[in-house]
Parts: sequence; structure tokens; C-alpha cells
Amino acid sequence: MAKVGIVLDKLYVDHDNGMGHPESQERILAIVDMLKFTNLFDEVVRIEPRDATKEEITLVHTPEHYEKIASTKGKPKVFLDADTSTCAVSFDAALRAAGGMISAIDSVLSKEVDRAFPLVRPPGHHAEADRAMGFCLFNNVAVGAAYLTKVRGLDRVLVIDWDIHHGNGTQHIFYDKSEVLYFSTHQYPFYPGTGAAEEVGTGEGAGYTVNVPMQPGMGDNEFIKIFQEILSPIIEQYKPEFILVSAGFDIFFEDPLGGMKVTPEGFAKLTRLLTDAADKICDGKIVFLLEGGYNLDGLWISTKEVIEELLDKKKTEYRLGVSETKVDSLIDNIKKIYSDYWEF
Repeated sequence: MAKVGIVLDKLYVDHDNGMGHPESQERILAIVDMLKFTNLFDEVVRIEPRDATKEEITLVHTPEHYEKIASTKGKPKVFLDADTSTCAVSFDAALRAAGGMISAIDSVLSKEVDRAFPLVRPPGHHAEADRAMGFCLFNNVAVGAAYLTKVRGLDRVLVIDWDIHHGNGTQHIFYDKSEVLYFSTHQYPFYPGTGAAEEVGTGEGAGYTVNVPMQPGMGDNEFIKIFQEILSPIIEQYKPEFILVSAGFDIFFEDPLGGMKVTPEGFAKLTRLLTDAADKICDGKIVFLLEGGYNLDGLWISTKEVIEELLDKKKTEYRLGVSETKVDSLIDNIKKIYSDYWEF
């Protein structure tokens, strides 16, 4: 069985967006309840998170943005946009969330664990270099990718984002760079409005942003087929040295903010496909990171499936038995757009 690290911290619960907000403390509490109920707590390794430093945050964010979030500390409520706010401890929680990502990466690099899953709040992939948005304060996965390339000296890091919303912040931070390849499946058009297939990167980063904009209603087989036919060949050619996964559970079939149809078994299949790829290409170095997901029952069962797959308890079969023709035209279009950069 693989050794899997998880990151949890009280600050991830203390971060409070206010009554009725979908990105609530209950998300973490549901996952903790699952870990206790299934006894998975006894099978994972607890990784102690640290705070990210200002220097680490500003690998991807402007100093002005860092100071703006820091200025909210101790204030009961600050609105950063229409649906993104802070409480008195949100700055501390955001530092601990980005730092939890770094702690998980360090644990994998040191071989303390084989794989890791930081269960953090606030989420991060919408946070731009110079502003918070979409419930996100600092871009946790981008901090992790920049830490790997700029601090730990890696040349090629792959970020995979299966959240239902496009990770605009992650894309823009690395849009002109080749040391981080950003691959995103997302509902489109949908919040935040970015992520068209034609957004491929610029300059040295041309071809290193790969967007697969999807219509609502797609489920397990469509996601698996997209990952097999588009992502898998890119992984083979890019040969990442480390894989990071922005794991948004709002593609769950009953998520209140989403329109996709992924089942808990679908999350297991996606996880197995990616861990198999990591084992083959980069000595198993992969870290999953919690992003969205707002159906608490869906979070409970879907994170269970992902963690059990990371532990190698199941090794779910993900090969498609039948063709999903309704996604074929999308795949053909993506291959055409990206054929200048990758062979399919």
C-alpha cells in the first residue's frame, strides 16, 4: 500500500466566509468525518503544515496583493469582491493553506510519503497575481508549482485542474512560461469566463496551456476519454518531473454550483489514471490539492474514493469499454488546435 500524506489544520476550519456561503467550514468537517468514520485516519500520514513565507507567496503574487490580504488580519469582515471575503484569521489561513501545499511537496520529495493530498481552505486557483477572486485569496497550486521550479530547481511541472470552474489565476500566472504546463477541463461558458480552447499560452509558454472547455452534463466516461486521448499523450511528451492536481469536487453529479455528472467512481478512475501516469513518468511524484466542491455528501464520498485510490486500496480500472461519441467532436477540435504543439 502506498504511503499517503494529508494536510489538515484548525485554521482551515476557522476561515469563515459568513452564513450561507457555499465555501464553508463544513466542507473540511465533512472530509474529517469521512476520515474518522472509514478509519482512513489510521491509514494516512499527517503532514504538519507550515505558513508560507512572504517570499514564497510573492513567487506568484505581487507584493501589493500580499500586503492587501495581510491588511485584513484581525478585521471581522473585508469584502475583496462580490463573493470573496475575509474574516479576522483568513490571512493566517491563506498562508497556512499555501504552506500546507509546500509541506506536502517537501514530504513527497523527501520520500516521507509517496503521494499527498492537502485538504486546505481557502481554495486558490482563481486567485490572480494581483487580486483575490472566486473564494480564493492566494493561489495555492501556483505557489506550489513556482516553489518546485524556482526553489527546488525542477524544470517541468504539470498542473492538472479538473474543477468545474476554469483556474484563471493559475493559467495567467504561467501563461508565458514552459516550466509549468497547465491542463484544465472545465464547464464553459461558465464562471470566470476564461478557458477557451484557443487560450494556448504565449511566447515561451505557447502550447503549455491546454484548455478543454466542456458542455454541462458530461460524466465519468467523457472525462476519462478526454484524459486518455488528450492529457495522456501530452504527459508522455512533456515528461513532467512532478504533477500537481487542483482537485475540485464540484464536477460531482449533484453539486449545487455545477452541471457535470461525475460519480464517486469517476473520481476514483481519474485518480488512478493520474497516479499511474505519475508512477510511469515521474517516479510517482504527485500531490492532489482541494479546490471546489459544495455538496457535502459528495465531498464525503468522493474524497474517500480519491484517498483510497491514492493508498492503492482499490486500483480501479479506468479503461473505457465503449466509445463516448458525444465528446468526440470536442476531442477532435482540441487535437486540431494543439497539433502545432503536441502529437496525438
